[in-house]
Amino acid sequence: MNQKLHSIIPAIAVAVLVLATGCQTVSTTHTQDVGSAKYSPSDPAQVQILRTEPTRPHVRLGEVRAEPSSQDMDVTKIEEALRKETAKLGADAAVVVYDRTQITGAYVTGPLRSRSIQRETGRVIIAIAIKYQ
Repeated sequence: MNQKLHSIIPAIAVAVLVLATGCQTVSTTHTQDVGSAKYSPSDPAQVQILRTEPTRPHVRLGEVRAEPSSQDMDVTKIEEALRKETAKLGADAAVVVYDRTQITGAYVTGPLRSRSIQRETGRVIIAIAIKYQ
């Protein structure tokens, strides 16, 4: 019995940790612009998150998209994910150009004769990755 308890305790600890953190994740992707120069990855800690285009000379490298798994996710976690994805392009900054809640999917529920479509909404953030000149 004591051996069983010892094997169950780690599983319970993991379950409690998952419930406590809420499994909040940020799904990110990037698309490099056609014809843009390739740079080695930059340090995510040095990537700036901007809300307006800088006046400093820069080139556009591509687009970064982030979709948080929860509407009430802490903005610092979203920005951290944007920095990591933007850094993959070798960028110095990410200029946020779109931050909205939109329909991200749909699913069908109910019996065959009375089905309904349920829409899923989620937050979508789009930023332009830039490199300073």
